[in-house]
Amino acid sequence: VQLQASGGGLVQPGGSLRLSCAASGSIFNINDMGWYRQAPGKQREWVATIAGTGSTIYAESEKGRFTISLDNAKNTEYLQINSLKPEDTAVYYCYARIRPYLYSNWNDYWGQGTQVTVSS
Repeated sequence: VQLQASGGGLVQPGGSLRLSCAASGSIFNINDMGWYRQAPGKQREWVATIAGTGSTIYAESEKGRFTISLDNAKNTEYLQINSLKPEDTAVYYCYARIRPYLYSNWNDYWGQGTQVTVSS
């Protein structure tokens, strides 16, 4: 299983971005997918999670500006970020908890990260 994150870039404050994370390979079930981010000099922090059923949960500080969604048919999750702030600058990492085969265990997989820079 591989996760491919994309959609990052340089954005002005107040702008928006939509990050994508596509899972490929042997995927029997997706339990949940989500995003973390790591700003320069800081620890990686959890941003949001979406279950395979569609239920979502967000870090308290991200509620309102971040929207996570999941396209089950494409095994792809998205993170819409609005009203971007300079403090949103970070590498955004996607993850997924996936069962590759019917009788396999759930495994955690990570994408390579996509850089989001918010600056004027």
